[in-house]
Amino acid sequence: MLKVNFYSFPIHIMGFYDMIWYEHFQDQKIKFKLSAWLLAGMASSDKPEIVDRGFKDKAEDDDDKGGFMDKVKDFIHDIGEKIEETIGFGKPTADVSAIHLPHISLEKADIVVDVLIKNPNPVPIPLVDIDYLIESDGRKLLSGLIPDAGTIHAHGEETVKIPVTLIFDDIKSTYSDIEPGSIIPYRLKVDLIVDVPVFGRLTLPLEKTGEIPIPYKPDIDLEKIRFERFSWEETVAILHVKLENMNDFDLGLNALDYEVWLSDVSIGGAELQKSTNIVKKGISYVDIPISFRPKDFGSALWDMIRGKGTGYSMKGHVNVDTPFGPMKLPFSKEGGTTRLKKDDDDDDDED
Repeated sequence: MLKVNFYSFPIHIMGFYDMIWYEHFQDQKIKFKLSAWLLAGMASSDKPEIVDRGFKDKAEDDDDKGGFMDKVKDFIHDIGEKIEETIGFGKPTADVSAIHLPHISLEKADIVVDVLIKNPNPVPIPLVDIDYLIESDGRKLLSGLIPDAGTIHAHGEETVKIPVTLIFDDIKSTYSDIEPGSIIPYRLKVDLIVDVPVFGRLTLPLEKTGEIPIPYKPDIDLEKIRFERFSWEETVAILHVKLENMNDFDLGLNALDYEVWLSDVSIGGAELQKSTNIVKKGISYVDIPISFRPKDFGSALWDMIRGKGTGYSMKGHVNVDTPFGPMKLPFSKEGGTTRLKKDDDDDDDED
């Protein structure tokens, strides 16, 4: 009879166990060094049973080999579970806690994604890579990879910020059906790749949906200028300005800065604190006080006084609140025509 004592196995037999472990635990991504764990497990386990074996035929040998390998696999599986229970290793969790739009303009939108990661393990874990994708209706808007993104402290949590920038010209040139002023849906996909002892390298997939605007500048029209006080040295007037919101979302006007030219002569500019709401695809009117010197205009002034139109240009910015955060949008009007009106003129022709 052949007596087998597992304690007397030579060291090179460990390569055989490594092969079995790799085959059984490949899908579970458990990456500890089997030889060390196996020796530790044998040292703390009961003495293996001594088996008497006689000569058997080839079929019986195959059966014994299969049973032996199954027992080894079960033994290794038990060791892995005991290690996890004893040391306290576990899989980290992650969630998209917030999405911010710190800056948005006609050209681009800066987006910051906050991802909260919790590490239940007694050791820090490295955040190997962050792979992200932003798409709209299945079409890619932006993608990227952030390598070596930091470390999550043991038994702690960290908020990892992922900054991305959407360039609107790139989006509009790629997808012609996305128009300025529209609101498009988006889907954010983030894969966090972490390296955890015992478990190995894990991928934590995250998704978040929302909407983002493609802003469009408001249209402006200086409809008329109304005299408040007239003199050759200084005239105080009111600019009756029409603002049209070309966007699919409301604009809450807070302030505007502007400069106005009449007949190619600047009559000045200022910053005005003004609150009004301009509904989506809607129109609002703003009265802007201004003073200027009529004698600087020459013959153009007489044309305005006689009720004839005169050319003007107007440029500036509006500070607005939107459902997506504050924006500062430019406006401009060149080659327009306006007219002067006296303070006591009838207002029936006003819009």
